Amino acid sequence: MQTFYDFTETEMSGQSINFKDYQGLAILGLPSNQFHQELKTDEETAEYCAVHYGVTFPMTRKIRVNGADADPLFTYLKEQTNSGRISWNFTKFLIDRNGQVVKRYSPRTKPGEILPDILAELKK
Repeated sequence: MQTFYDFTETEMSGQSINFKDYQGLAILGLPSNQFHQELKTDEETAEYCAVHYGVTFPMTRKIRVNGADADPLFTYLKEQTNSGRISWNFTKFLIDRNGQVVKRYSPRTKPGEILPDILAELKK
């Protein structure tokens, strides 16, 4: 059975991110320009996120999240949550320690609102 940990993406620095390395508790950013809000380059996007959002976690290069050419990871995430298109930036997914998708969160869901679900997963 395929899990989140079977996927890899490319970090903005060009290095490969193997999601198996992030089992446990980790936050990863996967930007997409399908909503026409990202800056022109990956480097500009990373700098903007660091300055304006305090991002210190790994971020991938921009990927496609919808459509026939969607990144396989996002196809998997949407299938696992029986959900459709990613509607906007900041859609979030909670993955358990076994790599299974627990829940998908709306772009409007604030990170702090996910904390009870994260704590519940960590107790399992």
